[in-house]
Amino acid sequence: MAYAEFRTFLRELYQGASPRGVAFRYGVLAFDIVTVLFIVGTSFLPSNDIVEALDVVFGGLIMIDFAARLLISRRRLHEFTKLATWTDIVAIVSFLAPLTGEGGGFLRILRTLRLLHDYQMLSRLRNDSDFFRRNEDVVIAVTNLGVFIFVMTAIVYETQRSHNPQIAHYADALYFTVTALTTTGFGDITLPGTAGRLITVVIMIFGVTLFFNLARALLSPSKVRFPCPTCGLQRHDADAVHCKACGTVLNIPDEGLA
Repeated sequence: MAYAEFRTFLRELYQGASPRGVAFRYGVLAFDIVTVLFIVGTSFLPSNDIVEALDVVFGGLIMIDFAARLLISRRRLHEFTKLATWTDIVAIVSFLAPLTGEGGGFLRILRTLRLLHDYQMLSRLRNDSDFFRRNEDVVIAVTNLGVFIFVMTAIVYETQRSHNPQIAHYADALYFTVTALTTTGFGDITLPGTAGRLITVVIMIFGVTLFFNLARALLSPSKVRFPCPTCGLQRHDADAVHCKACGTVLNIPDEGLA
């Protein structure tokens, strides 16, 4: 396969709307989730040859994905201004260089968040899943909160495990992150020093914000996505007859099940 044809093939997989491309991106989404589950699960196991071999496999797959994205990019230098690029680099290093620790692999979950914010992925989820259409705001809010919790858990674990006996594994770090996020603060686990206090402050400020955003998505009236033919407003109340922005009659399709 010629170089130009290969790039075209990769663009179809990563950016195209074909069934093959959509299925591929769903596979990448599933791989991101499996990566996080692998890190959580192996954090409770002693290091062994099987775990180290799987580390290399995951790191190699992420490196291939990273190289493919750079190859199809029309502005390769601009890719290094994106958070997703650097989280991939951290994940690759963390899997392929054990001395750096595996916690950086947790940042891979940020790719899941990026995929859910990708227009084509959102469009496909709306078409494929009635549940996602009805609960899009809630799903995205849960994803935002989950990503934040996992990333902060990784940061807590990697910065504390060497000198804080209260943080023995990811479960301890996750427990502390959740108690700090909810401002419960039982006090049985604390992060000493200035760096530990700053991490705690970040968890509380941003975590509470994301938590309230989730609560707002759960409690606010559900919206339907239907472009107004006049002004283009996308989101309306489920029982809306007129567009609230311009007053145009909407005729939103309704199966009468609500």
